[in-house]
Amino acid sequence: MKFDIITLFPEMFSAIKEEGVISRALKNSIISIREWQLRDYSSNKYKNVDDKPYGGGAGMVMQVQPIRDCLAKIKELEPETKVIYLSPQGEPLNQKLVEKFAEFESLTLLCGRYEGIDERVIENDIDYEVSIGDYVISGGELASMVLIDALIRQIPGALGHSESASQDSFAEGLLDCPHYTRPDNYQDLKVPDVLLSGNHEKIRQWRLQQSLLRTQQRRPDLLDRLALNTEQLALLKEMSDALADDGKG
Repeated sequence: MKFDIITLFPEMFSAIKEEGVISRALKNSIISIREWQLRDYSSNKYKNVDDKPYGGGAGMVMQVQPIRDCLAKIKELEPETKVIYLSPQGEPLNQKLVEKFAEFESLTLLCGRYEGIDERVIENDIDYEVSIGDYVISGGELASMVLIDALIRQIPGALGHSESASQDSFAEGLLDCPHYTRPDNYQDLKVPDVLLSGNHEKIRQWRLQQSLLRTQQRRPDLLDRLALNTEQLALLKEMSDALADDGKG
């Protein structure tokens, strides 16, 4: 997968390119990342890319010309690229959208700043407008990093274990189950016996049940969107009944 990033701060992306999963994917040529300094496409000697909004008001707006010129250059290299604008007004990013984007070979990420970008760019050049949450940050760079990291987890060969992505929270619409590692008993805090049993089917059922319960307790809205199968309904009822008997439900 190829990522082209339009930004005023290309240096910010060195952090994700030098460490972790993204760094490994770059070294193994699973992905490529190119940063495009938007100021290089400014038409004035001061390299400005923003101006005051028509109609007045606070803040500045990123201009049409440098953005469209930069996009034109990128599309010379990647004609089929999909352009994503990271914006608080965009469609909320979720696992389903991540999986959709992971099907594309090339993505161009436009990082907004100031009060945002000229609406004419959004109307004519943007394929998807995406938000990482109902809050405001200083620019689209951090949002782009979040999206890139989420996408890379969907690319075969990018993770150390082939099942890691499929077992993540939200991969099946549920939150992830609890995880434990050595030692099995630390200061009398013990790992659940089922995880030490070696019975793979019981372990699978326990993990599924814990995922269902955790989702019910923390994100019931997710359960409302799912069509649970017979096994999931039975496991959820069993755990809910047990908690009710213990006075914890």
